Amino acid sequence: MRIPLLSLGLSLMLAACSGLPAVPEPPVGATAPETWEHAGEQASAAWPEPGWWRAFGSGELEALIRRAEDNSPDLAAAAARLRQAEAQARIAGVALLPGVDAGLEAGRSGVVGQGGGSENYGLSLGASYETDFWGGNRARRDAAEASLLASAYDRETVALTLTAGVANAYLQLLSLRERLEIAELNLALAEEVLRVVEARVDSGAAAPLDLARQRGQVARQRGAMQPLRQQEREAVAALALLLGEPAQQVRVSTQLVDLEVPAVIAGLPSELLVRRPDIRREEARLAAAVADIAAARADFFPSLRLTGSLGTRSEQFVELLSGDTLYGLAASLTRPVFDGGRLRAQGELSEARYEELLAQYRGTTLQAFSEVDLALAGIESLALQAEQQERELDETLRAFVMAETRYREGADDLLSLLEAQQSLYQAQENTGLLRLARLQALVGLYRALGGGWNETA
Repeated sequence: MRIPLLSLGLSLMLAACSGLPAVPEPPVGATAPETWEHAGEQASAAWPEPGWWRAFGSGELEALIRRAEDNSPDLAAAAARLRQAEAQARIAGVALLPGVDAGLEAGRSGVVGQGGGSENYGLSLGASYETDFWGGNRARRDAAEASLLASAYDRETVALTLTAGVANAYLQLLSLRERLEIAELNLALAEEVLRVVEARVDSGAAAPLDLARQRGQVARQRGAMQPLRQQEREAVAALALLLGEPAQQVRVSTQLVDLEVPAVIAGLPSELLVRRPDIRREEARLAAAVADIAAARADFFPSLRLTGSLGTRSEQFVELLSGDTLYGLAASLTRPVFDGGRLRAQGELSEARYEELLAQYRGTTLQAFSEVDLALAGIESLALQAEQQERELDETLRAFVMAETRYREGADDLLSLLEAQQSLYQAQENTGLLRLARLQALVGLYRALGGGWNETA
């Protein structure tokens, strides 16, 4: 009867192994373009340095980024997740090693109401080991190690996002302060023109209508400064949040015009897949998913566990080490015959998870190529706009000086002067905004290229 029963058990185990999940092929990302579409002639094929923000020539920006790296809650949370992944990887590796337990027992037994009784002491040492014949434990360890890599890449992604965020917030704050300075200068200019108009009205050379119009212009200039002041306060608060500090500790003194405009870099498209930590993170998550599928596949097969024990037992504690030596050896082969479809569902879950991560990986690579090309296109377009904007600023300044002179001499009316003044203010505003857009576009390019991150670093 033993042979038929053993054959029946093995048959049931093998039958339960039907429907094994298929181990997927290595992932295939998006095909890298040969060149960037909008790199232009001024772009070099170099990659950013790890301290890419130094290219802006601002020691103040570098100090702010160091403070953010030291104090940012987001970066601290990412580092804590990395330590959790390290612990999980160590836990997963323990299954490949045998377990050893030691025990010491003491007991007394007897009949209630009667004297006497007996004492019993025991000392034991036991070991157990589950053979990883099908590779399930190794696959779980590999999955945990791949997840550890993903957490490390995620930490680098958070760091890159943080530094780019600090740079953008810093530039935004400098731009708002520059706009406030321009608004104050234009307000002083409008007040000076108001004094000229008042003098002309007092002398009868101008109508009271001109005075009302210029007073309205002064009030408009004063009103335009209030939203800028509020935006400045909001920019300080946003920068303080990235730094992990109260807004009262944020002190910025650099002028936006003092920053250098770094040279445009592009790198080679084929290398982008290994230069961005978010892409490497998706690769590591895919590797973990492949290992999960292998582990789910191994669960379909029987597991073999070996156990052994060695110990002594005595009725006297002092004789425990000299008592009879007992041993035990055992081997067990187990496999669920009916689990309600749990193993099959686990395999399907692992496969679906892999398909999801594969789609995310392909999407991340496509987005990476698109971000770099768009950043390069934006930089090229903004450079051309800035060139034309400088010309417009020069012409509007010349027109304002001429209009003011003609109004003082009575050769032109106030409307022409007001129009020239408004054009000058708008040109100054647009020039500052274009300067901000160019610098932020370069920050976006550095971020799209991985910010100088590489595997060795």
